[in-house]
Amino acid sequence: MIEVHHLENSRSQRVIWLLEELGVAYELVTHRRDPSTLLAPDSLRAVHPLGKAPVIRDLARNGRVIAESGAIIDYLIEHHDAERRLAPPGGSDAWERYRFWLHHAEGSGMPPLVMRLVFSRLGQPPVPALARPLGRLFARGVEQQYLGPEIRRLREFWESELAAGPWFAGEAFSAADIQMSFPVLALAGRGGLAGYPRLEGFLAACREREAHARTVARIGEFRLAGG
Repeated sequence: MIEVHHLENSRSQRVIWLLEELGVAYELVTHRRDPSTLLAPDSLRAVHPLGKAPVIRDLARNGRVIAESGAIIDYLIEHHDAERRLAPPGGSDAWERYRFWLHHAEGSGMPPLVMRLVFSRLGQPPVPALARPLGRLFARGVEQQYLGPEIRRLREFWESELAAGPWFAGEAFSAADIQMSFPVLALAGRGGLAGYPRLEGFLAACREREAHARTVARIGEFRLAGG
């Protein structure tokens, strides 16, 4: 039994989706965001010192705790996917692509998207009213000089890479696609996929998977805050 500590409306949705794909039994523990700050509650620190989600506890292995999305995916593939249905054979070209996308999603894909979200709030409460015009001006400059071009570069790269096949590691769906679904979904939340048909097709194909539908039915689909 895997115990999944899930933060509502967060990237931990991917771990639940992976477990549904693998058919692994799991217990879901949902943590609610602070309604004012939207931050994770202190209850997550009781599971892992960083107090972030996702976190899993493997009850069959002395309650071992694993944090970080990529590490959790590696762990679940290693221990619960003996047939390697969701990861290519090691050493293959597909494996090299799989490994890249598994780590690219959080290493390069998500940081500018998170920064965009943070900067977009500089003109809103709880920022003091007198500081909001300056916050909006600062956010606009960062968007124009850095975030906009960087996100456009990422989006064009993702679109071009999907020319090799319908999934990021090639012809077969893999856990790397589950990992990459989050930055693509975050872009879609702000209308960022218009004119990128391969990315639109990728997201549509993800949503058509039965395991994804079961995940959404249980916890809902991620919604970009403020988007």
